[in-house]
Amino acid sequence: MPEDKERHGGPYDRGSADSYYRRQFDPHYYPLGSYRGERICEDKMTNEQIMEYAEGYDDNDDAGNFKEY
Repeated sequence: MPEDKERHGGPYDRGSADSYYRRQFDPHYYPLGSYRGERICEDKMTNEQIMEYAEGYDDNDDAGNFKEY
């Protein structure tokens, strides 16, 4: 079952945030919310979770929604 895309800290959310802040592609998520609990890195993620991270990253890139510094 896919993660909830609206859930803060989930794979989609983290991918979108990394793209927004122009960070490198680095699949991960936080099971208890953004920056809460253990950071789950790519080597412990399912293929589905990695795909959700990539979707969030790509969706934001495609939208051109980036942090202005």
